[in-house]
Amino acid sequence: MEQHRTSQPQGRRRPQTPTTPPVAPPGALVEGAAVYRVTGRAGRAPGRARVERAPVAGGPVRAPGRPAGRRPVPPVVLALRRLPSPRLTGLGAGLFASAVMLALGLLDQLLLDGSPAVYGLLFLPVSALTALWVRTADLVTAPIGVPIAFAVGVVPIAGGTGGLGGQAMAVVTALAVHAGWLYGGTLVAGLIASVRKVRDMGRRHQRAAAAAAAAAAAAGRRPAA
Repeated sequence: MEQHRTSQPQGRRRPQTPTTPPVAPPGALVEGAAVYRVTGRAGRAPGRARVERAPVAGGPVRAPGRPAGRRPVPPVVLALRRLPSPRLTGLGAGLFASAVMLALGLLDQLLLDGSPAVYGLLFLPVSALTALWVRTADLVTAPIGVPIAFAVGVVPIAGGTGGLGGQAMAVVTALAVHAGWLYGGTLVAGLIASVRKVRDMGRRHQRAAAAAAAAAAAAGRRPAA
């Protein structure tokens, strides 16, 4: 009799799905793990195609329109940039400072019974704003108009009696006693005006150098007759 051979069934192996390499987009150059895309613009000379690096999946994505390596602007600087930045003439800056200091002097007299320390502290930011808001052509007027504004605002807190002469003597006395605040505000205005003047001169020098370089480049490209 024939005996059928019996064999134990062996474990079947599952077919392995072949791994396909990442497909590069058309017109791309593959170099290691990076993919470079070759692009060309209409009107570009042949043979001068531009090579751009394509974004890698899972890699960091850079926001469009933002240059690489540029730090974000702090929120404090953004808030300062949103502040109004008027450009006052020399006369306008002087009137602004005088009006503000007179109003502050009246408020100081009504609320704090004419406190010289509070008036002097408020004089410093007013001096800074006056020097910041005056236009560039009238920067020299900022350190001149600020002491006049201090004298105008000190009238309500001087406390003079006995008519016009007594009031004038009280103002002169107040200016002499509180000369430190007067000199401090004038120094602040002078420093800010000087910094603005130096920066304006630097910008003018850069514009002049750029114009000279552009003129030289245009002269170099001009065909000789």
